[in-house]
Order: sequence, then C-alpha cells, then structure tokens
Amino acid sequence: MKLRQMNTRPLLVATLMIAATLFATPGGATDAETAYATLAAGCFWCIEADLEKIEGVVSVTSGYTGGSVANPTYKKVSAGKTGHTEAVRIVFDPRVISYEELLAIFWRNVDPTVADRQFCDIGEQYRAGIFYHDEGQRKTAEQSRAILEQTKPFANPIVTEISAATAFYPAEAYHQDYYKKHPIRYSYYRRSCGRDRRLKEIWGEK
Repeated sequence: MKLRQMNTRPLLVATLMIAATLFATPGGATDAETAYATLAAGCFWCIEADLEKIEGVVSVTSGYTGGSVANPTYKKVSAGKTGHTEAVRIVFDPRVISYEELLAIFWRNVDPTVADRQFCDIGEQYRAGIFYHDEGQRKTAEQSRAILEQTKPFANPIVTEISAATAFYPAEAYHQDYYKKHPIRYSYYRRSCGRDRRLKEIWGEK
C-alpha cells in the first residue's frame, strides 16, 4: 500500500517565520517574562563569556548587526565588507536584572572613547554599540551615557554608538560559546589582545 505523503511545507514556512522573527529582526520582548538587548563590545567571544555569568541573563547569542548585507558570514564581516559589527543578542529576565543594570555592565566591558575598534581588534566590525529595541531602551541608553559622562570624565569623548536595532544574524555555530569549546585558545586570545589590562586601566578593579 502506498503511504500518503505529508505536506510539510506549511510547517516549514511557519518554523522559518518564527526563526526570522527571533533572530533577523529588531525584536522585542520574547514573552511576558523575558526581553531582548543587543550590544556590541568588540570580540563577541569575550562579551558573550562575560554576560553569560550574570544572574538574570537567560541566553547570549553571538552574531552580527548594524550592517546592510543580508545573511552575512564571518569571513565577510571580519573583512569589513558588510557594515556589520560583532554583537550579542541577550535574552534576559527583567524581574532579576534590569536593562539599566545590563548597560552598567556593558559600559565596564568596553573602551567607550575609541571608534571603529576595541582593544587589539581594529575596524568598524569591532565597534562598540548599544542597539535599542524600543523607545524605553533608547532613553535608558542615552541616560546611562549622560550619567557616565558626568561621573566618569574621560580624556576623550564617549563615541560608543547608540542606534536602533536592525536585523541581527547569529554567527556560525563554532563561534557560539567559543570560550567553553576552546578555553585555552580563548584565554590566549583574550590575554594577548590586552582586553582585561585595558579595562583595568579605564575602570579600575571590578
């Protein structure tokens, strides 16, 4: 007896629509209990490792945002050909940690006075940035920068980008949780890049 073939196209389309909504759009609250934040702080391996340790952070995904090319690859982004920057998409529980608190952590993980680079990584693909998902996040981001300018005067002005979130594309699988998969390589990179040394110079002991 010939079995009837199931039409899987509707299911496939629905799945792709959900994935596209989650990862390749500005986004918003995932549900009543979680929310999104999109931040760029140079190498996404490092900021992913730092943020995943924070209570209230549900997940951190490394990826690319702020560019003009659809479905960018690491090779193209790292060559500076797409306008994207390495970034992370954070899902967090606002009942445990607020967006304002996330930004306070973010600022202390970047050098806010340099443009188109962070630490040893040079190019717009490593620029630091806050990519807000709604008007409330925009106001909070601008307020946090204003407070920082008042309370932590720098020799040079703060140039960290604050702009509306655009499409976010998850990076290739081997970039996700890189610090867990390749701890020795990750530690060597972070140390040789001088990230923690520079952060200590700017912010002092954490």
